[in-house]
Amino acid sequence: MPATSTAEQEQASPPRQPSSRSWAKAWSDIVEGFRQRQLWGHLGWQDIKQRYRRSVIGPLWITLSMAITAVGLGLLYSQLFQAQIGTFLPYLTVGFIVWNFINGCLTEGTETFIRNEGLIKHLPAPLTVYALRTVWRLTLMFAHNLLVYFVVLAIFWGPLSKVGYTITKDGVPQPGLSWAALLAIPAFVLLAVNGGWVAILFGIISTRYRDIPQVIMSITQLLFFMTPIVWSTDILAARFGEDSAGWRIWVAELNPLYHYIQLLRAPLIGNEQSWHHWVVVLAFTVVGWGLALVAMRNYRARVSYWV
Repeated sequence: MPATSTAEQEQASPPRQPSSRSWAKAWSDIVEGFRQRQLWGHLGWQDIKQRYRRSVIGPLWITLSMAITAVGLGLLYSQLFQAQIGTFLPYLTVGFIVWNFINGCLTEGTETFIRNEGLIKHLPAPLTVYALRTVWRLTLMFAHNLLVYFVVLAIFWGPLSKVGYTITKDGVPQPGLSWAALLAIPAFVLLAVNGGWVAILFGIISTRYRDIPQVIMSITQLLFFMTPIVWSTDILAARFGEDSAGWRIWVAELNPLYHYIQLLRAPLIGNEQSWHHWVVVLAFTVVGWGLALVAMRNYRARVSYWV
């Protein structure tokens, strides 16, 4: 075949289209999503305003609901576990506040892209924007719930600031509130970063398999009772003794949500902060974002068809 005809065929052939499965495109989507903070920040704030539109007290319903739940269950379980209300109620309250944020990331994260079907099909924005919209909305709700924490802190400052206080009867002595409470700031930032990969990963899976949100909801309901939120690991030691309670305490230690909650709860109420909580959460952060990146690479282009 003449060289001229071969050259003409190469010129006539259409250029090869880049593959939609690309690490560069997946990474670019995540980076660009974080850059468009004005977009997901505005969308998240509009979610809160839309939810409580025409309400008299508006988003303060979030705070009121949390306060009623924390006080009611705190009074009940403090009596069941024979714990002092001055230390147990703040423990339970902060546990509920952190749990609500984590539970929101898990349950609402599964519907991140499903709820944004209209925007995904008509708005040329990175998929990460919609995940960050969910996390930002939950962050605003978390901020509202912190009002309950500050009220509880003002009421029970005396017991919480006392060195050596215990959460339950004959429990482990705690160091009490100090400047270590500032560790709650990086702890929450780390939780919010984890919420991002949870919303991306579970959101993509849920657009393909619509049963996943129901599965996650059922699992989180079980994990709520298995996680030390309304109960403490001190109760296991007091109930079964230090020796026989060993394997039962490991049930809590092997629960990753326990480390997430304790990472933020411990500094807020003056509990002893253990380094292994940071190690576990950081490990899940790295692995989680790695899985989210893989999901973005392989299925990012299909989300708009699945929703």
